[in-house]
Amino acid sequence: MKLLTGIMLGVLLLIAIVWLSKTWSGVNKSKPFANSEKVYQAGLSSLWPIAKAYWHTQRKAPAPKHDVPLITLTADILAQTIEDAVYRLGHSTLLMRIDGEYVLIDPVFSERASPVQWAGPKRFHQSPISIAELPSIKAVIISHDHYDHLDRAAIEQLIPKVEHFITPLKVGDYLTDWGVDPIQVTELEWWQSVDLNGLNITATPAQHFSGRGLLDRDHTLWASWVIQGLQHKVFYSGDSGYFNGFKQIGDLYGPFDLSMIETGAYNELWSDIHMLPEQSLQAHIDINAKAMMPVHNGTFDLALHDWFEPFERINQLAKQHNVTLLTPQFGQAVMLANPQASEHWWRPMMAESQNMDELNKVVINRN
Repeated sequence: MKLLTGIMLGVLLLIAIVWLSKTWSGVNKSKPFANSEKVYQAGLSSLWPIAKAYWHTQRKAPAPKHDVPLITLTADILAQTIEDAVYRLGHSTLLMRIDGEYVLIDPVFSERASPVQWAGPKRFHQSPISIAELPSIKAVIISHDHYDHLDRAAIEQLIPKVEHFITPLKVGDYLTDWGVDPIQVTELEWWQSVDLNGLNITATPAQHFSGRGLLDRDHTLWASWVIQGLQHKVFYSGDSGYFNGFKQIGDLYGPFDLSMIETGAYNELWSDIHMLPEQSLQAHIDINAKAMMPVHNGTFDLALHDWFEPFERINQLAKQHNVTLLTPQFGQAVMLANPQASEHWWRPMMAESQNMDELNKVVINRN
């Protein structure tokens, strides 16, 4: 009964959000941001099939049944090497050491990806490193304002440790409202760059949307990111549907040492704004990177697939297309000079009832 009530309330809330956002957009003429290719509009007609999908979909493993393996990090452990490296901390939160400086991407450390901490998607695991243990951070990069990428509590705790905050247009307003000194915040339009003593950070297009409340749909920009140091260059997709912009980014800025591509929380019903695994792999190919690290998975239950499905599907696809795939444990170092294929750490945790052959057949049939 509680489950049924929760689902009904969720559907009603989605309807209210869409209706209010459309009503507000009709009178608010300041909404400036839109995708370059596809116009994403979540109307009442699209909410009904989504609601039905949530009602009818049966999942064997929406969340891990055992502890997710972590490699614990501290500032002292990080200081033991100076090589350029990336550490995946969870979902889309990434810690990068490049040119001897640290860059932190989409820092989410709270228990829930939600406007409140008593409800909403709950973490499967803790971060491999606490904010208190983080070293000094040269730059924090934010891809967009959704709660699974922009965590107010984390920003407030990070302020003493961070030199620069880099965001898409208007996202910086949140940061200054939360106590960040405006002089530390740089907002970028697509194709604009900032240089931090030789470390170049460029905002590039993505196909998504923004909003943290009922009345602010698309009032801030969303972006993917190119991060280039003296020796290495990486690409982070942020959240995005598949579009021709990835090829354009690859032509302008590639090749990359590593792509960190959204591969999770997907569904055919919202593939315009979240890529399916096949599209994630194509985005990696488009941007011309040596190795791919799938992100936006393994930490929160944000869709209708089993928690491990993104890893399995992208692993099968990478094999078929001879793509070097990196699926490190959370906290494991990925060295940019020589990234190595990772072990399948999630497989021992998969539900015993899941038939691997059946899943692989599904993956193959979707290609």
